[in-house]
Amino acid sequence: MPKGIGYLAYALNMKLGRSDKYFWRERYRGFGDKVEGLDMAFAIGGDNYCYNGFFERFSILNQAFAKKRIPIVLWGCSIEEDRLNEKVIEDLRLYSLIIARESITFDALKNAGLENVRLMPDVAFLLGAKETPLPEDFMPGNMVGLNISPLIIRHEVVPGSVMRACKVLIDYILNETDMGVALIPHVTWYGNDDREPLGRLFEEYSSSGRVVMIEDAVAPSLKGVISHCRFMVAARTHASISAYSTCVPTLVIGYSVKSRGIAKDLFGSPDHYVLPVEDIKEGQELRDAFEWLAGHESEIRSYYDSHLADYISGIDKDILNVRL
Repeated sequence: MPKGIGYLAYALNMKLGRSDKYFWRERYRGFGDKVEGLDMAFAIGGDNYCYNGFFERFSILNQAFAKKRIPIVLWGCSIEEDRLNEKVIEDLRLYSLIIARESITFDALKNAGLENVRLMPDVAFLLGAKETPLPEDFMPGNMVGLNISPLIIRHEVVPGSVMRACKVLIDYILNETDMGVALIPHVTWYGNDDREPLGRLFEEYSSSGRVVMIEDAVAPSLKGVISHCRFMVAARTHASISAYSTCVPTLVIGYSVKSRGIAKDLFGSPDHYVLPVEDIKEGQELRDAFEWLAGHESEIRSYYDSHLADYISGIDKDILNVRL
């Protein structure tokens, strides 16, 4: 942080401007000197432009790379069309290559006049599944994997509706089917830890003997667990990708373009495969959506058999051999 008069100017800009760009400009002061001589820079967060404050941060970095004539690649992104204002588009033009992971984002970027864009499925579809010990009460092939997150809860329009919907779903599974429920965390960051809401559900249902809590693990191990589920209900994008790529019928609780776009490209439409979180209000919506999924299990598995390999083949492993 600056000192003296410099700090006063910084503090006034932060107070009056109310913009994160002043903070990040100071935070990355001198960054350009540190990247001198790099061959290439990667922005690998698919959500870099989805959340408030992220654009301001990455635009400072991109400007530093551009001044040093270092090629920048935005890898596997999803961007809401309504975020493509003039400043964001100007920043996106700094990239030598943008890989959109689904066609809704790809079309929006092309319609915004960007030419440095290619469409390619998320490379997480290629991640291998690692076998890992399963909990004693886990019934391979007859579990419903359930992943929810604090992030999806923050997007609910009716307070408490997501947790209420999860309980309605679990009650349905326990009372109306012979399946069990596996509570599967996928992100465990401080302040955004899936184990918090899932842990509350486990406390309520652990005595049933048919609800198990999966411990945090590396992504291939979590994918291994998900691959042994019969169905998956997921809020996290990469939890859903782990299920899709191991042929598990999956329902996504979505809040952004990434879930709609991936489901559209894989299945032809997000309908029935993505339940927008804003549609969860009364509590039964998640159960109803799951009933449709379960009722079409054989059709979905047949669809995977005939279409999944073609979808994954769209991942170009040699894409960076092009001249940037």
